[in-house]
Amino acid sequence: MTRRLRVAIPLFPKLTALDAIGPYEVLAQVPAFDITFVGHARGEVRDGNGMLGLVVDGRFEDLPSPDVIIFPGGDTRLLQSDVRVLDWVRGAHASTTWTTSVCAGSLVLGAAGLLDGLTATTHWARYADLAACGATPVPERVVEHLDRRIITAAGVSAGIDMALRLTELLEDRTAAQAAQLLIEYDPQPPFDCGIRPKATDEVMDRVREYDAPRR
Repeated sequence: MTRRLRVAIPLFPKLTALDAIGPYEVLAQVPAFDITFVGHARGEVRDGNGMLGLVVDGRFEDLPSPDVIIFPGGDTRLLQSDVRVLDWVRGAHASTTWTTSVCAGSLVLGAAGLLDGLTATTHWARYADLAACGATPVPERVVEHLDRRIITAAGVSAGIDMALRLTELLEDRTAAQAAQLLIEYDPQPPFDCGIRPKATDEVMDRVREYDAPRR
């Protein structure tokens, strides 16, 4: 029997839920993956909106050598100076098949020193923060460094795209397409405003209004 690949998805207070759940939903369709939500302590953490609770099933130390890391974003400011988290990321990355991030999760990879001198991506509003971590921000949905075993994804929904690509790399193209079909991922948004250059001033004013209470 082929060993199932161990996937670690960190959870932490004020994370962006879809950053974690989007990739989880993709990978959970494929029997080859064994997914564990890890964190500082077992138990519930609340997302950035405070309305959704997710459960940590294992501490970082319980999964020191996962095959895959998917680090979600959200409010990662405390994590970027959390020695326990950064040591886990560095130690785990030494033997991962792939170390990946979604949205501001790339800031944690950057703080751990994994993105020095590399192009990388994150949510459009965090490019300056990513640059401060030693990476070169690029406005791409998924950025791969196959020789370094690192993939970063842009904001929130981009994690689904990243996870499909990750499935292809870990299994094969057919597995990725099967997962895509199982979750019926066939985006046809009613509005064409998913990246910053497409947003009007009116939309940006509303974005600032909605985002202000979270900062």
